[in-house]
Parts: sequence; structure tokens; C-alpha cells
Amino acid sequence: MTYRHEWKHEINCQDRLILQSRLAAVMRPDPHAINGKYQIRSLYFDTPEDTALREKLDGVNRREKFRIRYYNGDTSFIVLEKKSKLNGLCAKESCRLTEEEARRIVDGDFHFLAADDRPLCVELYAGMTAQRLRPKTIVDYTRIPFCFAPGNVRVTIDCDIRTGMFRTDFLDPQTLTVPAGDSPIILEVKWDGFLPDIIRDAVAIPGRRVWAFSKYQQCRIYG
Repeated sequence: MTYRHEWKHEINCQDRLILQSRLAAVMRPDPHAINGKYQIRSLYFDTPEDTALREKLDGVNRREKFRIRYYNGDTSFIVLEKKSKLNGLCAKESCRLTEEEARRIVDGDFHFLAADDRPLCVELYAGMTAQRLRPKTIVDYTRIPFCFAPGNVRVTIDCDIRTGMFRTDFLDPQTLTVPAGDSPIILEVKWDGFLPDIIRDAVAIPGRRVWAFSKYQQCRIYG
């Protein structure tokens, strides 16, 4: 598992317009984006004691969380992901799920994962068995992504963050989500060994500081 550097900044609408112009001049858009953006729908898992949420609120140095997500309403491409944090660095492991597999997991029929040959699926099974991990809430948002090959840099602008509150039927396109409170626009910068100066300069916004923002935490605002 490879850990990457990650910065998150809260920005406003004016910052967003400035950044989009700058980034478009020096970076390439994500090839999976449609008209420069895509919609992400995720389903986050947590324990009955809200372990993932509490560890985030308490600033625990080493933590992880599971989620299932798909893009632009296309359930033909669904991924299971585990995001890990350690000493301010982040890592992500992922594997594909079929729509049927995702639906079974959401419905509580997850024991088939025990015999799976995908390590991440087996790890989710262990978490759902030992820690009682269960789907907790839907998180929707719009992402504007940019890529830069040197340093394996990825810069994204995330906006319109919405919560399903207590809904977990994330495969249903009719499932409605609501704005997650007064959620900000989030600039994320991720890179491997080094961050090129041209990108460092492009994302610099005076008065904006690095901030440990969590969309999952924001989407639990109502419970």
C-alpha cells in the first residue's frame, strides 16, 4: 500500500473560478470527466458506535474507513474502497464490485465475501463480522478533477456535497439527498514524492489553510 501526501483547503466560489482557470492552463482534465466534471455517489460504512466518525472527530492518527462508490449514475462500474490515514498521509485500496454484489452487501447479505479471492472484500467481511460495520449514509458531490504526470499529482475541486442522512439505498437513482448543511467547496491536492512548483503556485490562494475536512463527517451533520 502506497501512502500519498494530501492537502485539503476550504475555498469559496470566487476561489473556485480562479483555480479552474489556472489549473486548466497547466494540468490536463481527468479523462473520465464529462464536460470537465463528474458526479460521485458513495456509501460509507461505520460501526454501531460510529467508530470511523469518532476517530475523525478525535483526530486519531491512524484510521481507516470503507466505502462503495460509483460515478455519473453508472452502476456498471462500482468500486469498493478502503481509505487509510497515517501521520497525515493517505492511501487507498480498491477493487471492483458487480451491482449484484453491492446490492447484497447493502441488504446485509455479505457472508459470500468470506470466500472471495479479493483481499479487500475479505477484509470488509472481517470488519462487518467482527466490528459490525454496516452501511451508514450516502454521500453525493460534484468533482472537477485535474491531473499532472510529474509527481503523480491530482487536484480536485469538490462542491455541492449532499447527504442521504440515514438512507443507504444508494443504488436507487430515485434516492434523494439533501445539502449537507452549509458545506464548503473543497480543494484537494494529492501527490507522491514531490509536488512540482508549477502546481504549488497554481493552487496557492492567500488566506487558505490546510484543513482536515471529511465529507463523511459533514454528511453526518443530521445524525
